[in-house]
Amino acid sequence: MAVRRPRPAHHGAAPAAAPKLRDLLGVIGYARRALGLVWTTSRAITISLAVGSVLLGLMPGAMAWTGKRLVDAVVHAAATGEDAARHRALVWVGVELGLAIALATTSRVLSILRSLLRAQLGNRINVMILDKALAFDLTHFEDSEVYDMLTRARREASSRPLSMVMSTFSIGQQVISLVSLAALLAGFSPAALAVLLAAAIPAFLVEAKFSGDAFRLFRWRTPETREQAYLESALARDDHAKEVKLYDLGPRFLQRYQEIFELVYAGDAKLAWRRGLWGLGLGVLGTVAFYGMYLWVARAAIAGAISLGAMTMYVVVFRQAQSSLASVLGDVGGLYEDNLYLSTLYELLDLPTAPRTGGVTVGAAPGDGVRFDDVSFVYPGSTEPALAGVSLHVPPGSKLAIVGENGSGKTTLIKLLAGLYQPTSGEVRVDGTPVRDWDPMALRRRIGVIFQDFVRYQLTVGENIGAGDERAFDDRDRWAAAAEQGLAAPVVAELPAGYDTRLGKWFKDGRELSLGQWQKVALARAFMRKDADILVLDEPTASMDAAAEVAIFDRFRERTKDQIAIVISHRFSTVRMADTIVVLDGGRVLERGSHDELLAAGGRYATLFNLQARGYR
Repeated sequence: MAVRRPRPAHHGAAPAAAPKLRDLLGVIGYARRALGLVWTTSRAITISLAVGSVLLGLMPGAMAWTGKRLVDAVVHAAATGEDAARHRALVWVGVELGLAIALATTSRVLSILRSLLRAQLGNRINVMILDKALAFDLTHFEDSEVYDMLTRARREASSRPLSMVMSTFSIGQQVISLVSLAALLAGFSPAALAVLLAAAIPAFLVEAKFSGDAFRLFRWRTPETREQAYLESALARDDHAKEVKLYDLGPRFLQRYQEIFELVYAGDAKLAWRRGLWGLGLGVLGTVAFYGMYLWVARAAIAGAISLGAMTMYVVVFRQAQSSLASVLGDVGGLYEDNLYLSTLYELLDLPTAPRTGGVTVGAAPGDGVRFDDVSFVYPGSTEPALAGVSLHVPPGSKLAIVGENGSGKTTLIKLLAGLYQPTSGEVRVDGTPVRDWDPMALRRRIGVIFQDFVRYQLTVGENIGAGDERAFDDRDRWAAAAEQGLAAPVVAELPAGYDTRLGKWFKDGRELSLGQWQKVALARAFMRKDADILVLDEPTASMDAAAEVAIFDRFRERTKDQIAIVISHRFSTVRMADTIVVLDGGRVLERGSHDELLAAGGRYATLFNLQARGYR
């Protein structure tokens, strides 16, 4: 139950120093991809943001120059008392007012457009992430590193493309402002530009370094963050509540949750203090530079070298130029940081998945059924085979039962048949064609499966059943027929809204079912596939009473008269109905034959059967 400690810095971390040149150049590549993503999300908003950024870039210089003309006009009017001078001063007030209104309007419109684009882009990226998840094989979902990638991408990457593009626009805007402000400032002294740069660059380098540090913390603690999320769900979800309360696990889980927070918080706090104190010191440097410039300009005005309006303009220009330069350097640093976080999105999206090369919809030997030819399979990360040298032939219309202890490879065999895994060696064939060569949708339409860990969808009853055949997902007549075959019809009849009753307790007015009732709904789901000629039931009646079990298998035999039926069960009253029984042990076929043949052989099957039968005597 110990909390993981942070990984050392050499685990994929960037160096602690300021970003390397190749990292900064990498920003360009991600900025291009991010801009392309934003452009295809909404061209109209992207163009509007670009135009608005140019307008905002021109505003500071225009307002500073207008301010100079206004102050000089006011001073001249006060000195001469001329009506024309007073009129010019009022005109310049009107011009500055117009610029201020334009600035406020443009800023507000851009803020609205950013909000709209953020919503569209966030949704699009989430769809991209989920679409990538759909392309994953089952092995991806059993890999903790892939879960870490998903977590990182979903937490940060959805907001980073917009941030990167807005930073790009902001840099363009601020550069336009800087060019105009620098031209005005150079009229006072080119040395003022050197002071400006000298005060801003150290802050940029330090901020870029801390951006890299923050990203490394983000990557290192992804497993801890996922564990926190898991503990939170264990404490707050209905399917955990009974056992957590019964075993009084709540305080322990909550304590571990808090320990992980404290571990993560310690790193955050250390970084926040370092970042804040460095920022304070460099901020003071910038303030000193500003007031040094202020003193310089004031002395020039006192000496009569410049007018009062010019003094006002140069002070404002230096302040705005300082702000614009800090903004440009901050945006470049932000681009670097966005690049780091956006890499988590493309790390996920660029993760290779097995190509879907199969396109066969009709087998090479129709009517041959299912064959396992010397099939072996080793789970990723494991050294022990889950299956080793399994060879079976299941012709059409036959009924096969698979028995064996937990972990003997029974469910793995079915996952290989359904194409959820590819064999490590050997071949699984359907109608003479390897499963890898079949079109996945064509293959899966031929197979109806209910796994022992079937899903309890927090949807309506009808949708839970309709999920068995996506093409007939909303077909109410098919729901009813499948429910009748799976013995779920009486369960549905007792519910307040029939097939429209929402199941589970996650949403309003949801109704929870017993495990046996859920299993009947899942059985009905398997019966939804009218075209399926291979039906697989993995522990289909584990949560049902004996009467329901007999009824289910009578119905099942009737329903699969001309189809392949494969049953995995620990109940020998069930498996004895099969034509052929296969006993798996350690991933290998230990015995095969009919119920009577295996009893007569006196092997493993006979031992297990007699042990179970003794319990009923």
